[in-house]
Parts: sequence; C-alpha cells; structure tokens
Amino acid sequence: MQHSQTHLRTRPISAGHLRAFEAVARHLNFRAAAEEMALTQSAVSRQIQAMEEEVGVALFLRHTRAVELTGAGAQLLLAVQQSLPRIDGAVRQIRQSAGRKSVSLTTFASFASMWLIPRLEAFQRDNPEIDIRIDASDTAVDLEVADVDMALRYAPPENMPREAIRLFGETLTPVASPWLIKSRPPIKSPADLAGFTLIEAGDAHRTHLEWLTWRRWFEEHGQSRAQPKRWLYFNYAYQMVQAALTGQGLVLARSSLIAESLANGDLVEVLPQHRLDSPMAYWLMVGPRNALRPEVSAFCDWLQQQAATTRATIGEVPDPDTIDYLD
Repeated sequence: MQHSQTHLRTRPISAGHLRAFEAVARHLNFRAAAEEMALTQSAVSRQIQAMEEEVGVALFLRHTRAVELTGAGAQLLLAVQQSLPRIDGAVRQIRQSAGRKSVSLTTFASFASMWLIPRLEAFQRDNPEIDIRIDASDTAVDLEVADVDMALRYAPPENMPREAIRLFGETLTPVASPWLIKSRPPIKSPADLAGFTLIEAGDAHRTHLEWLTWRRWFEEHGQSRAQPKRWLYFNYAYQMVQAALTGQGLVLARSSLIAESLANGDLVEVLPQHRLDSPMAYWLMVGPRNALRPEVSAFCDWLQQQAATTRATIGEVPDPDTIDYLD
C-alpha cells in the first residue's frame, strides 16, 4: 500500500480533475461548482477526492457550511489559473483556424515595421482567404523545427545558405526631413553635417552593425575627426527614421527601408552623391516542410514581386535574379 501511494505521488497529475478543482477553489462551494459544470455535487466531490489522492495532500478544508483552501491548494490554484486560460486560448485558436489557409513568418522588428507591414494590405486585398501571422523578433529561428513557414533575414551573402533567395541589397545615405534642411544653410559637403544632430543606433559601435555608423561614413568621406552638434540614439531603425521624419536630426538610413519615404518626399537625401555601399542584403528563406503549400508559394511570389519594386526604386542594377550571389 505504501508503494502504491508513493507511485501515485510521483507521477504527473491527471488533467481531468483540474477544472473541477479550479471551479471549487473559485467558488469555495461544491454545489456552485457542480452547477457551473453541469455535474452532480457528489461527482465533483469525487473528482476532488481523487485529485487529493493523486497529489498526496488535502487541497481543501471541509467545514460544515464552507470550504477553505489549504496552503497546498492555494499553491496549486495559482498554477492552474495561469495554465487553463492559456490552454483554452490555444484550443480556441486551433478551432478558429481549422480549415483556414495561413502563412506565418519571422523577421526582425524594423524590417516588419518599415518594409513588410506597409505593403501587406495589398496582399490581403488580393488573397482574403489567407491569414498572416508575423513574429517580429531579432532572434533567428531554425526553420527545420520552428512553427513558422518562412523567414526574412538581414545578412551578408557569405552567412546565408544556398537555398536563400536574395530580395535586395542596400546603400546607406544621409537623409532628413525636407523642412529641416530648408531651415538651415545648404549642405554641400560631408563636413556640413557636423552642424546637425545626428541620429544613430545606441549599440552600433558594440555590435556587428559597425558599418551602419556615422563614424564609418565620415571616415569613408575623409572626415574622420568630424563631431556633430549632438547625438540622438535609439534602439531600432524605425525609431531613428521616425525621429528624422519629425525633423529631429539626420539619420544614416538604409535605402531599401526608406525608399517610399524618399519617393513621396517625406525624406530627402542631403548628399545623394555620397552614398555608401553596405555589405548586407535582405533574404527570404522558406521552411522545407512548407514550401509546397499553395498559400506559402503565393506569399513567396508576392514578396519577390515587392522586392523587385524595391530594387527598381533604389536603383539596384543588375537584377539579382540574374546573378548567383552565393558563388
């Protein structure tokens, strides 16, 4: 008998009694819990007793007209209250998505905000039957095992596998709000930028994104000693561009992410003849388990059409579709 009790107390608890436990603990009343669950009071009582046997301790103190949680019961209730809603939510999503077409992708936050999301409305308009889920994270995931269909990544060619599809590259160019430029003397050379606030990523000098820094741009243009009027630092590219849009300074922007803002005049290149090539490019990778699904194929085709438009806008020639960049 002792062996049987030990066995019961070390194995994982059965999930079937958790709802009865949660209902009784919430109401502190067996009758109210039974009514809520459409069971008899004795049935709920038996479930609680079975659960207490599995746990190995009492979860409730039974009084004549009341029920009280024990310390162990209160501890278990906290875990159950956190877990059951998450399980219910997952089941609800599964039921809602059953039979629906969906595409899930992962990409970094700035790319999602500045390039992907503004274009999504067109895809949704033409493909109303396909649901889209975007996981915006700077953490790369393994498409072999992750629950996503594809990834949009930012990396140099040598870091990408052969199956990666190059979408477009980029150049770096100083940009600003047109009204900020109009309020100052004309900018004629790189040295003139020192009279402005310069916007930059706060961690750029301590990470692999060194080529995105103003220091590198100034060095490439013979101004290694240049110091701006002041610095303004942000964590993400979209924050830096937003600050430039509102006239707070100049940003060394990635051409592919601001192409539309340049085209519609919200931002202007202050020294277009001083663009700087970046070693980075934007890539599409498709999970091997999902590439043949029609909705995934449709979304990939749409992404590549959008990428072609971006290449044309930033003047990227020749078309990367005609060149093997990975050799």
